Amino acid sequence: MVGRHAARSRRAALTALGALVLTALPSAATAAPPPAPAPESAAARTSAAAAPSARMLRAMERDLGLAPGLAADRLANETEAGTRAGMLRNTLGDRFAGAWVSGATSAELTVATTDAADTAAIEAGGAEAAVVEHGLAELRSVKEKLDAAAVRVRTEQTPVWYVDVRTNRVVVQATSRSAADAFVERAGLAGQDVGVRVSPNRPRLLADLVGGDAYYINDQARCSIGFSVTKDDQQGFATAGHCGDPGATTTGYNEAAQGTFQASTFPGKDMAWVGVNSDWTATPDVKGEGGEKVQIAGSVEALVGASVCRSGSTTGWHCGTVRQHDSTVTYPEGTVNGLTETTVCAEPGDSGGPFVSGTQGQGTTSGGSGDCTNGGTTFYQPINPLLSDFGLTLKTSSAAAGTPAPPQDNAAADAWAAGRVYQAGATVSYAGERYRCLQNHQAQGVGSPASTPALWQRV
Repeated sequence: MVGRHAARSRRAALTALGALVLTALPSAATAAPPPAPAPESAAARTSAAAAPSARMLRAMERDLGLAPGLAADRLANETEAGTRAGMLRNTLGDRFAGAWVSGATSAELTVATTDAADTAAIEAGGAEAAVVEHGLAELRSVKEKLDAAAVRVRTEQTPVWYVDVRTNRVVVQATSRSAADAFVERAGLAGQDVGVRVSPNRPRLLADLVGGDAYYINDQARCSIGFSVTKDDQQGFATAGHCGDPGATTTGYNEAAQGTFQASTFPGKDMAWVGVNSDWTATPDVKGEGGEKVQIAGSVEALVGASVCRSGSTTGWHCGTVRQHDSTVTYPEGTVNGLTETTVCAEPGDSGGPFVSGTQGQGTTSGGSGDCTNGGTTFYQPINPLLSDFGLTLKTSSAAAGTPAPPQDNAAADAWAAGRVYQAGATVSYAGERYRCLQNHQAQGVGSPASTPALWQRV
């Protein structure tokens, strides 16, 4: 394990490039073919209230090996692909087996189904069809058996397992084949199609002794801020759960009194939030390439294969792609479920910092292996479950971009509501119509179902 706390005596040795998103200011408020997908312009309006900056695009080109100009094309394709995949997911129902993007500019969208008869509908929806054996729900059921087994057995030699939609199987990462086989057998899955990935890497938490503009816990430990959030009138920020326990006090990068951990979950999940005092103001900003601010417009979940970038207090801004969602990781301190694995590098001190895709918040850095010299793997805690579990609202640029949506009839239990986290496939009522969710996200006040066809489909 890499030590998670920074001793106060070493503070002078810390360097800049923090993941701070709160600014110290005065207390003043600062089976039929699916319907045609939404036009690209509609998807772009939904997902990108603030266009990616030139620096952000250059960082993507650097880390993803893209030719100049292709990063913008890639982000546009990924935005459109998310909408198309959501529509096809709703059309296929239980036959849906996952979706992913591929190619240098993510121009190819693949949607998997368990029924070859769906091929025409998938192709009509603008995607390539992959006919597979197992539906996504079946794969998740297999993974849940591994999660349950991890409560009963030691998993140091099998530190990671996940659903891999591209290979249509659940995969166990282990230090040896024998360790993987033993874990699979203890889970009652012997003889089933569970893949094995042998690797010596063992993820570790990334909060450590190096950093910059960050925050300190109980005047001793140090972590990075992820995203600004609010709960009623309380402002604060999301961060990693392993950074502090409820009631722990924090000071800011400038050593000024800052706030208190309101809630924290670790292990099981790796999520927490800190409520701040009136000297700190929540903003929709995270630190991007060269310290430039990136404004967060929402929390639409990126597809497997999509681009993501991470801001951290040790290594700054780095980019990569999503390998898979719903990964379970065993750290020396405990097992965490529901993480997303990425190809983005990270190092000790980056923990708690934000992951973004374009202008959409994705999650907060949990842990990983490798480094930014030789490359590595990093996991993040998705932001939408964090918001849902703690009843938080993500601070976004879109919240101030227009007039909030009109209030809904509270008598309808399934009425759409701003601030609520919706999963793909959920149905709501709005203005007398029914809508089905296309992509996981937290609803924004300026983005009702009627005005966001990239996120909602009328049924």
